[in-house]
Amino acid sequence: MDVIITILPLIIGWTLDMLIGDPAWLPHPVVGFGKAIGKCEKRFNNGNQRFFKGGVTAGLLILTVFSLTWLLMYALSPYTWVSVAVEAVLIFYCLAGTTLIKEVRMAFQAVDVSLDKGRIQVGRIVGRDTAGLSAQEIRTAALETLAENLSDGVVAPLFWYAVLGVPGMMAYKMVNTLDSMIGYKNERYRDFGCMAARIDDVANYIPARLTAFLMVVVSGHLRLWRFVKKYGPKHASPNSGYPEAALAGILDCRFGGTHEYFGESVYKPYIGERHRDFTYSDAVRAIAINRKVEVLMVVLTLGVRALFLL
Repeated sequence: MDVIITILPLIIGWTLDMLIGDPAWLPHPVVGFGKAIGKCEKRFNNGNQRFFKGGVTAGLLILTVFSLTWLLMYALSPYTWVSVAVEAVLIFYCLAGTTLIKEVRMAFQAVDVSLDKGRIQVGRIVGRDTAGLSAQEIRTAALETLAENLSDGVVAPLFWYAVLGVPGMMAYKMVNTLDSMIGYKNERYRDFGCMAARIDDVANYIPARLTAFLMVVVSGHLRLWRFVKKYGPKHASPNSGYPEAALAGILDCRFGGTHEYFGESVYKPYIGERHRDFTYSDAVRAIAINRKVEVLMVVLTLGVRALFLL
């Protein structure tokens, strides 16, 4: 019975994500995270000691989320089924596999209708400026994001759930939200968001490499791991390059190049060797890889959680 209660929240939470994803009408804690980060950034990202203030802000926000989640689960621990239900909902909120796949599929479909529709759609899931993207660049951006966010939106949350339970999973979402909002190297965020970006790098170090390894495993071509080891470190990010390299190897393509962020050109070294145009069939294949990795990671996480009881 203890094993069932331990693994049930993840099964329910993951099933909910598979069934409904992240509907716009549903209130989401990450929205609250974003509002808290925005208020702190507005209040403290000015004057002197921005690096220090940004580091303290990031640390306190992450610690607060972890502590509040732990206290909530501790308070609910005497009420077994209430605790299971709440944990399942929090896990559901932390997983973004279905929403990401839906958005990538829609980006490929939209760009086949018109460039403007494709730019608007892909702009929902990427941080780069999309106004001047070509059809090929839209498809490339969607695939790069699919690979990178397989780690950020699925594998990493499950990894931290396996290690630290749902408080760790929720804290990771705050880490990820901090990085996505202030972890940029432009003039505004370079100092204030530096520590948030570094924390995100540490939190994703193992998950990013695990994601790439699982992608290679489910592809059935283990020799691609040499490709990942060659191209993964070339990315400006210490982590994002690994899942991108895995997908580039699987699709036999090339990612990277120069992109615009907040009006500034940023060059990303090429990952992969073959420059080619993408089609909808590439999205279908990449999505299939994502789903297989997701299933495998859920199974591994369930196994780890069950082992905690031994």
